[in-house]
Parts: sequence; structure tokens; C-alpha cells
Amino acid sequence: MNPVYDPESVHAYFSATPSASHWGRIGTQRRAGVAAPLFTLYSRRSIGIGEIPDLRLLIDWCRACGLSLIQLLPLNDVGFTFCPYDAQSMLAMDPMYLSLAELREVEPRRFAERADELRRRYPAGRGLVDYGIKQAKIELLQAIFSTRDWQDSSRFQEFRLSHALWLHDYALFKTLKIRHQQKGWEEWEGDFRAKSAAALRAFAEENSNAILFQEWLQWQLAEQLQAVKAYARKQGVLLMGDIPFLVSRDSADVWANQNFFKLDRASGAPPDALLARGQRWGMPPYAWETIARHQYAYLVNKLKYAQNFFDLYRIDHFVGIFRLWTIPLSEPESSGGINGAFDPAEENQWEEHGRRLLEVMLRSTSMLPCAEDLGVIPDCSFKILREYGVVGMDIQRWSKDWKGSKDFTPAEQYRLNALATISTHDMSSLRAWWTFEAGTVDEVLFERQCAKNALDAGALKPALFDPARSHHGRLAWKTEIVSEDVLLGLLGRGRDAVHEILAAYAGSYGEKAKFWKFIGLPGEVEEDFSPRFAEAALKAVCRTACVFTVQLIQDWLAGQEAFQRLDPWNYRINFPGSMRKTNWSLVLPLSLEELLGLPDQDRLKGLLQETQRI
Repeated sequence: MNPVYDPESVHAYFSATPSASHWGRIGTQRRAGVAAPLFTLYSRRSIGIGEIPDLRLLIDWCRACGLSLIQLLPLNDVGFTFCPYDAQSMLAMDPMYLSLAELREVEPRRFAERADELRRRYPAGRGLVDYGIKQAKIELLQAIFSTRDWQDSSRFQEFRLSHALWLHDYALFKTLKIRHQQKGWEEWEGDFRAKSAAALRAFAEENSNAILFQEWLQWQLAEQLQAVKAYARKQGVLLMGDIPFLVSRDSADVWANQNFFKLDRASGAPPDALLARGQRWGMPPYAWETIARHQYAYLVNKLKYAQNFFDLYRIDHFVGIFRLWTIPLSEPESSGGINGAFDPAEENQWEEHGRRLLEVMLRSTSMLPCAEDLGVIPDCSFKILREYGVVGMDIQRWSKDWKGSKDFTPAEQYRLNALATISTHDMSSLRAWWTFEAGTVDEVLFERQCAKNALDAGALKPALFDPARSHHGRLAWKTEIVSEDVLLGLLGRGRDAVHEILAAYAGSYGEKAKFWKFIGLPGEVEEDFSPRFAEAALKAVCRTACVFTVQLIQDWLAGQEAFQRLDPWNYRINFPGSMRKTNWSLVLPLSLEELLGLPDQDRLKGLLQETQRI
């Protein structure tokens, strides 16, 4: 028996919480899983981007490795911005993920030649997604749709009727977007912007076929993803969806329900140790008082729809259910998230606010919620998650005794109700962290701390940091800065005046040696990343007390040659707070068929057996 995990006491704990019925559906056994955005995957059949049926191959790989959980990024329709967390709908999915070969009630051979031509124009597996595939695929889908009268499809008509509450508004919005050359709804003419019933009724009558096409796309997407869920269930693999907490300002949701949002503000995140200027995401905050008067139907409906496709769901930016950082639209975008405020403003309201929303979520669906409780976290968040039996996230490189030794947290001290992970989609991979970040401080943050204390950062950097080991805005301490006293002498300030710099030093100096010891490797620290190091880090995260452990697919495969050839710094899904063209475009260096052919399955299965994740 694993000393950090007693199955009987674990089952008793979860069974006594408000989420007991949700755990009853999936079980309380230790699970390991993989996190992979669909756009990152591809198969030999894919056209330009990973497609929903490709997930069957990922399920097969999971089965071969002993993994039983797949965590996806949002599949929501993102329009033409291609950020999965800035969607045009909380319910509608993106048609770029459709497989042309598996369309319902369509004879694929009729369009095989055109599909092959599209595949030649947009081959998958080229390092970064070419998002031109979306418009090209929609045009071919339009041609396919136009070959018959879909009013006589009973299955399609049943879908339209079942989801009429959101589907028509979404399809109308998308058709209006096309009419206005994709301009945001706030730029439309007055009647359309204000949702004049007469104007919309006339527009719908004139454009009924175009609106039907948008509804047809959503039906096809639902059919394909439901088929994948059924396949996953047969294979004993659970699917975790990712439901964005916020929705794009230019979305069907905001346009159709303008009173549900505070349109004079933008959401974001306050400054923290990773992002000194905070973040300004742009999505409008919710007007929860108004949503509450409508019995939270907006929240309930999106969860009930997601339940058709997923067994669990990730609550993006979970801390936002307690309070959300909001920034006035009048603030210049260059100020990031610095000049914002929490909503609700009063801290004594946060716990009750979050409790109320979480209870609505639990009542709305049988899916198990999993919270992304990262960032600046209010104390009530940990309390509520523990009380409700909801899983949070424990990040391996951030789990330390921050108030004391700064050593890494022992396996048995991880939260039981958590998902242990090495990296998330917003972080560097294990390889990049070890190569460039471990044992370093953020250069921008250090400069800000110097400016606050009238210190000359330009003069201090060569005195404190090793330029040969400092890369990508990360400053590596010189080995001779062996103590806080040495550092204080070089800074020439009292301890209280430079406490922030001292805290950064305490949390990062010697970090590699501490991590090396934590993952159980003997001997001297090896500065270079190696497959041996990757294996030890994976074992360490799998040994934790957490009920789940889920790793990015590139971390599970970090020791593989195909991944070692890649630039570790730039090979990541997203650089938060940046507008890089490479964000949300990452593609695996090998196809799903090649992944299944790797001699890695037995190694991973053995690792999971050793750490009792199977």
C-alpha cells in the first residue's frame, strides 16, 4: 500500500462531501492522465489541425500506457482569434475540429477528392498550426451542407429543438458576424447591436439557410465528440473538458445577454511574482446579481451541455468565483492589470460568493469539477475545495515550504483533493524549467524591486548574477552569493528595505540542488536535462498524495529523442501576457500513429504501477 494514500480513508472522505455523487460516478482511485490541446495533436487523417475523432488514437495510447484521464483545452468556437480562452460562445464548439470523413448523414466519398486537396494545402504536423485551415474547411463544409435539404434529418431537427435556448442566438450571431465582415457586435448598426426583435426576425427570415448551416455545424460537432466519449468509456478513459470561466466580449453570449455582463470593465489578474504588470485579458466580468435573478440559468445551461461530452470539467480561473480582478475600460492597455480592483471589493463577501456559485455548479451536472486554483489565491479557496471535495491543482515546482526552509513539499504533504502536475499550458515544460528557470529570478521583477528601493539594477546585475547561465529574462544567481548576509552586503540596504529581493533569493538560490534531492537522484546536480532526470521528476509527481496526476504530453515524453531536438524555451503552448503569434499554435513533433509506435508504453506503465497509479 502507498503510505501517502489509503484507499478506504480516501473513499470515506470524498463520500462525505457535497460532491459525493460526482465521485460515485468515476470512483476515488488514484488516476494518472495526460493534458493535450486538440490543436496540438494530429493523425494521418487530419486536415490541417487535430480533429475530434483523432482523440480515439490518444485514448488508445493512454490505454497502452496505463493512463485513464485525458484533459483537453477548450474546444469552444474562437472565431478568428484562436485563443481557446477568448471564445465566441460558452457552448458552441469550433468547426475547424470537425472530421470531414466522419460527418453524420453524409457520403464521404462524394467529397474525398476535395478533402484530399485540402489536406495537401494544409498538411498537419508542420510545427505550428496554420489557422487558414478554418475558413478553408468551413467553405468545404458549406458545400457539403448545400447538397441536401437538412430539414428532413430527424436527428438534426431533434438537436435543434433540444438546444434551441442557446443554439439559435449563436447561429444568428455568427451569421450577423459574416454580414458585418467579422466586425465586433458593438460596431453593428443600432437595431442589430441592441437586438431589436423586429430587425432580427426579418434578418432570420432572409438568412434562414445560413443560420441553419451554423446550427448544422454544431450538430455535427456534437455527434463526433459524443462518439469519442462513448469510445473513451469503453476503454476506461475519462475525458476532462475545460470550460472557460470568462467569454469574449465579442461573443454570442455577451451580445444575447448584455445585462449579464459589466461592459464598462475588463477582466484580468493582479501583478504577481511571475507577471510584474499583471494581466488584462479583456473579457467582461459577470453581473452576478442579474444572473442570480435568472436562477443562474446561464451557468447551468453551459454545464448541462458540456455533460454530453465530458466526465469531468476544469473550472478555469477558479479563484474568480470568489472575486475577479477587473480593470476599467478607461485604463490604457499598456498598464496591463496594475490599476484594477477585485469584484466583489469586500473580502468578507468572497467566501459566500464562491460557495453559492460552486453549489450551483454541483447541482447543475453530474460531471466532477476540478479547479484551476492558481495565481493570487484567497484563503477561502482552499477551505471550500477541501469542504466540498473538489480537486484543486498542486504544481510540482511551486509546491514548497514557502514560510520556512523553501524545500520542496514531500509527497505525503500534497493535498489529497488535488491534481498534481509538473506544468500547465501556461507554463514552460519540465525541460525548459530545468534548463532556464530553476534557480533564477525574473529580470523584470528584480528591476522593479530595485527601482522601489532606489537601487541601480544595471550595476547590481553583473555583481549578483551569472550572465553565462542567465537566459530569456531569467537571472541565475552567482554561486558565490552563498547567504543573505552576502547579498545584503552587495545591496547596501537594511533587511527590511529589500525584503522582497531577499524573499526572491531565498526561494530560488540553490533550487536545483533542492529539487535534485526531492526527486531522489543521488550524487551531484547535473545542470543539463536528461531522460534520467525526467523519469525521476515524473515518478516524484506520481508518488504524491493527490488523487489525480496529469501531465502535459510533452512532459510525459520529455526524454524522447523527438522532443529533445526541439527548442525547449519556445516549445510551449502559451506565453501568458504576450501576443506571440506562436501562442495556441503548438503541434507535436510526431503524429498520433507515431506516438503509438514509440517503445514508451511499457516504461510509462511500469512507472505508474510503481507509484500505484494503476
